[in-house]
Amino acid sequence: MNTLTVVHVIISLIGIASGLVVMVGLLTGRRPNGWTALFQASTVATSVTGFFFPFHGFTPAIAVGIISMFLLAIAILARYGRRLAGAWRWIYVVTAMVALCLNVFVLIVQLFQKVPALKALAPTQSEPPFLVTQLFALALFVVLTIVASIKFRIE
Repeated sequence: MNTLTVVHVIISLIGIASGLVVMVGLLTGRRPNGWTALFQASTVATSVTGFFFPFHGFTPAIAVGIISMFLLAIAILARYGRRLAGAWRWIYVVTAMVALCLNVFVLIVQLFQKVPALKALAPTQSEPPFLVTQLFALALFVVLTIVASIKFRIE
């Protein structure tokens, strides 16, 4: 792997790990400020570094990067610009959780592409093991986002 790939993967894993800590905070009604800053910064860096890879037309990876950057801009505005006041509280929760969900989706794609045992189960990523894994992740994030929106409403 080249240096850009290694840096991108490390930043992505930091973003996912810190995002999971932030998610737990949202689910318990807490605000882990340092972890939030790390999650947002590393997730923005993940998207930015993703744009430095060779360009071969508009791909799903580019779409995910653009959507993630848009969501993170709103999450950062809600958290720091609007200080989670009023509706900005649930807007922050939803945008942060969807950004994390997108990172997890990309992780699942990468795992099914790079881990031999998973690649054997779904070589084209259209097979049931891959689809079920993505569907499970989506369902889990929908439920967790709803719960976090409820739990994180109270100051």
